[in-house]
Amino acid sequence: MTSCDISSRPRSPAPSPEASRNPARRIVAGLAVAGLALLVAACIFVPGKFTAQLDLRNDRSFRFAYSGEIVMIPLQKAKEAGFTPDACHDDNYDERPCTGDELAKQKRSWEESRAQKAKSDAQAAKALLGGIDPNDPRAGEDVAAKLRRQVGWNKVVYKGDGRFDVDFAIQGRLDHDFAFPTIEGLAMANPFVQLSLRQDGSVRMDAPGFGPSKGADGMMGAMLAGMGDSSSNGSSSTGSADGPSEADGTFTVLTDGEILANNTDEGPQAAPGGRRLVWAVNPRTPAAPTALVKLKP
Repeated sequence: MTSCDISSRPRSPAPSPEASRNPARRIVAGLAVAGLALLVAACIFVPGKFTAQLDLRNDRSFRFAYSGEIVMIPLQKAKEAGFTPDACHDDNYDERPCTGDELAKQKRSWEESRAQKAKSDAQAAKALLGGIDPNDPRAGEDVAAKLRRQVGWNKVVYKGDGRFDVDFAIQGRLDHDFAFPTIEGLAMANPFVQLSLRQDGSVRMDAPGFGPSKGADGMMGAMLAGMGDSSSNGSSSTGSADGPSEADGTFTVLTDGEILANNTDEGPQAAPGGRRLVWAVNPRTPAAPTALVKLKP
């Protein structure tokens, strides 16, 4: 349940008769799938169970804290479907039972495609993860060690299958933009929360990582329609593919500034030292949290 769709990898449509007879189209389809998978994989992190709070003050000081789970999608174990034979057809393209040789040939092709895809996925993920190989059993601990070196990460415990238990807190002065999380060597990390400063003294808060998935399946299907795919059997997915998002938490913004805009259900509430905005983050969250706060010059 994030702004980038990691809930599932799209299943390829069944190859059309034209695609089945045209290897070139099948190759193009395979390249399209690989490129799109890389794009989707850029959504590296999603929240699990958590609480998060952002304090914004008129003196331009801020504090951000996140406690709970972070899930790193490339480290999750893939769930791969078994071999399912394609239909066989006669010269008139009427469906008929496959022969033993045809089934064996299909299975060999599926095994070769699966091995090639696993290699390609591993290379793409390694590039996104700053050289960390997601297939390495030590990858999770390597990421945890990298995080513990950075300011703010007070606790990072790797629990396995891409899941980290973390306690993060940082404070400072708002003379620059801010984003969480950022990880050394991972330029493609997707932010849960980001602050953008404006010339008029206001601060725009967006929390794309706490919003609903925009869904890429329609785009994928449209781009692949009629092209066919060399790996239509045995599609794979991440560990979170079979169910809704695991995000379950609360995000709170506290401020003594002027709240110009927000998309909470209840609106600003009175709180010690100012006003409070609260968002429940779960699979039913309709939109990513956002707010605009004017701070004093």
